[in-house]
Amino acid sequence: MPDVTRRSALAGAAANLMILKPQTAFGYAANSAVSFGVIGTGGRGCYVGSHMARDSRAHLTAICDIYPDKIDKGKTQIPGGDKARTYKNSNDLLAQPDIDAVLITTPVYLHPEHFEAAVAANKHVYCEKPAGASVSGVKRLLKAAAAGADKHKTYQFGFQQRFSPEYLTAMEILRSGKLGKLSMMQSYWILGGTPPAGFKSPYPPEEQRIRHWGNWMETSGGAIVEQDCHGVDVLNWFAGAHPVSAIGNGGLRFPIFYGDWNSDHHNIIYRYPDNIEGWLLSVKHTANFRDVKEMMYGSKGVLDLARTYYKWHGPIPAGRLINADDLADRSLIEKRESKREITIDAVEAFFTSIIEKKPYSMAQTAADSTLTSLLGRMAYETKREVTWEELLKTA
Repeated sequence: MPDVTRRSALAGAAANLMILKPQTAFGYAANSAVSFGVIGTGGRGCYVGSHMARDSRAHLTAICDIYPDKIDKGKTQIPGGDKARTYKNSNDLLAQPDIDAVLITTPVYLHPEHFEAAVAANKHVYCEKPAGASVSGVKRLLKAAAAGADKHKTYQFGFQQRFSPEYLTAMEILRSGKLGKLSMMQSYWILGGTPPAGFKSPYPPEEQRIRHWGNWMETSGGAIVEQDCHGVDVLNWFAGAHPVSAIGNGGLRFPIFYGDWNSDHHNIIYRYPDNIEGWLLSVKHTANFRDVKEMMYGSKGVLDLARTYYKWHGPIPAGRLINADDLADRSLIEKRESKREITIDAVEAFFTSIIEKKPYSMAQTAADSTLTSLLGRMAYETKREVTWEELLKTA
């Protein structure tokens, strides 16, 4: 892909540079506000960046994007963006000593490179998921995390479920033994509008691979990597490990008019240690029908998990059936709905770790979940069982 290079993605002169006084460096130590910058002000950058800017413990200092219209979007949509310094080159933003942390929301294939640069610049990092679009990219990110000179930095990734109070409660139920032995898990990613009838980009050819990075396997990893990695991460989290192998199938139900996705539906079976099985069922173009959740099946109960609730089911006395044809569910033990969008929980955890000086790194779990998605993709592409070791040997 010659038109998408490091030079084209990062090139550009810095704008609005500022000479800083020593006392302004490391803002959260001086004035209790974490100074942060946003690298990539597309839709996700503005969304997560806005949640960050609304945190009273944080201060938006700078935004960066290679496209002027995206910079304008960041300045108008992120609270305080109109006062933030702007850059077209991420390295210029990272060189600023008064910036403590960065949000990386660039195209997926650039995550390893931008994460590597942020770690080298000694910043706290919140990087959107996944950890890369390829095995080689994920390995690069892991190497960068391991080489980080300052072990007091937080490296967080956009797997929000791990910070949701409802998911954390469900994990406590599992760990307490109340669910019994976990034997099977399911992740559903069923959503989307109607299939596109055509597409015409409004951008010049040299910009399209970056502007529409989500349409290309090389820049996004496809739906299973860019989207389904959320559910896959939950499977890994509850299994306590990455899978040892995967088998599955997938393909296209509708024609592709732009890009090169090779699947708009796939069904993957992951085999985990301790005889745990995890299923991923993903379907696009469902006329806006949505079913996005995970199910955990234990010997004593079932957990039904989503971004908006958790439900705990089990064999309670009130669950007796009237007759053999009675399909009503009377197994609900406990239910709780989420009080807010769980990205806010993830953002708050990120700044809390910085303020309270309790750093952590999600690099390994983010890498494992991304590799698990790539394993599933390799399984449906080859239409055979693929092992974890075989996947790692591809790069």
